[in-house]
Amino acid sequence: MSNHQKPVILAEQVQSPLINLKPLTRKVYLSLNPPSSLDNRADVDQVRQMLERSYGCVNVPLALMPRIPVICRSAKWQLTATLADNGQGWTVIDIEPGDTTREHFGLAIDIGTTTVVVYLIDLCEGTVLRHAADYNDQIVMGEDILTRIRHSGELGGLARLQAAVLNTLNRLIKSLYPLPIETGKITAAAIGANTTMIHLLLGLDPASICRAPYTPIVNNPGFISAKEIGLEIHPLAPVYCLPSIGSYLGGDVIGGILVSGMHQQSDISLFVDIGTNGEIVLGNEEWLVACAGAAGPALEGGVTTYGMRAEPGAVDHVAIDPKTGWISYSTVGNLPARGICGSGLVDTLAELFLSGFINRNARFQNGLQEFVVVPAHEAASGEDIVVSQVDINNFMATKGAVNSATDLLMENVGCAWQEISHFYAAGAFGQYLPIESAVTIGLYPDLPRSAIVRLGNSSGEAARQVLLSRSKRLEAEAIAGKVTYFELNANSAFMDKFSGSKFLPHTDLDRYPSVKRRLQSNA
Repeated sequence: MSNHQKPVILAEQVQSPLINLKPLTRKVYLSLNPPSSLDNRADVDQVRQMLERSYGCVNVPLALMPRIPVICRSAKWQLTATLADNGQGWTVIDIEPGDTTREHFGLAIDIGTTTVVVYLIDLCEGTVLRHAADYNDQIVMGEDILTRIRHSGELGGLARLQAAVLNTLNRLIKSLYPLPIETGKITAAAIGANTTMIHLLLGLDPASICRAPYTPIVNNPGFISAKEIGLEIHPLAPVYCLPSIGSYLGGDVIGGILVSGMHQQSDISLFVDIGTNGEIVLGNEEWLVACAGAAGPALEGGVTTYGMRAEPGAVDHVAIDPKTGWISYSTVGNLPARGICGSGLVDTLAELFLSGFINRNARFQNGLQEFVVVPAHEAASGEDIVVSQVDINNFMATKGAVNSATDLLMENVGCAWQEISHFYAAGAFGQYLPIESAVTIGLYPDLPRSAIVRLGNSSGEAARQVLLSRSKRLEAEAIAGKVTYFELNANSAFMDKFSGSKFLPHTDLDRYPSVKRRLQSNA
């Protein structure tokens, strides 16, 4: 499934401004004194002592020591040292001739179960220079986390899974920096991912993640050098993984909380990220509760017959005239339609509902079994692109799981819907879905639209923030220690809610007053 020719595109990721940048690595220009009878300090000692004036304790690895005298003399004692934060102090990881302080780059990485995104970051300015995305090569060994965990238990399975994700990452890195010698200029990386993806990246056995008492090998791996895991950047570059909370709440969720800022607000907020898995967080500055579970790739084109990701030719927006039934649509890149992506599916369901083609039970009416979104003569394949009852049922299972988990989480903490002030939608769930259609079918709550905030790739943005800011790294670790996890999947109340949750927009229509008004006006 991997597209090895996926082009690099300029970043569109929303970036929060950061002040007083303190990235994982620093580049420091040094103008040293040549040895003389008045100053006969050893070369390595002079480098270290000059750095320690500003950075405290600085370690110079043995492997780097032989290079320092050579570079000092060839560069006439003008050189640039690269320092890496090791969590306890600073280590010199590189020495370059001359002033290279402006050539300072890092990576912010989001490793999803389905998709991997790599952002090239200017560590001087904190900006995204460009980014690239591709499918996670692990997909061929399992579409979902549990299948991959089982595969890791087979002979050589863990090594295959680790190699697959590293192949994906290194391919993307090379597309950002085509010449291998240039990737050595990347001196730091930060990663947002769920707990299983981090274990597989680090080559750690994930078996205990899905086995009671659901204890991962590690939640906060700390700093790891790139060469230890095979990431093809500077070999001594520190790699920092956002901390997890446990088996089913990973660093990607911590990152979402960090980027939303809900942990610093007095009002109660709801954070939801639905991809291959679904994570929900509720709370404010005083408390945070969360739950997680399998959602199925409903919004990634994974549960419908003609589903596909938001790639060229995907139907991404749909409208139906309620009076005539005529349909209009658009595709990514304005190319002939090849299938329907998540935003197009959400639009289609909302329009079918408002136009009376499906009822509140999400069932076709008047004998229909499917709805033609794109007629055969307009489709790239020459056959009708349709949404069937089976497709709708699969999607409603995901929607029902989200609604049920959210309702039960709120009941557990005694929080009413009226108390929710902000709704944060992350990932593809928050980046592409049309707000009105998402509210119409009950994926988003019916709040004032200004209270609905689409975070985009909050995992990738959080990785950028912790890459650039020590205070953000500490903040992320503090969040991880604050969240209380609720296990819902084995909860009988959850199953009861789930069985009754597959209504449009919700079992309780009064919770969706704007949708109720639209239905009445269309009646």
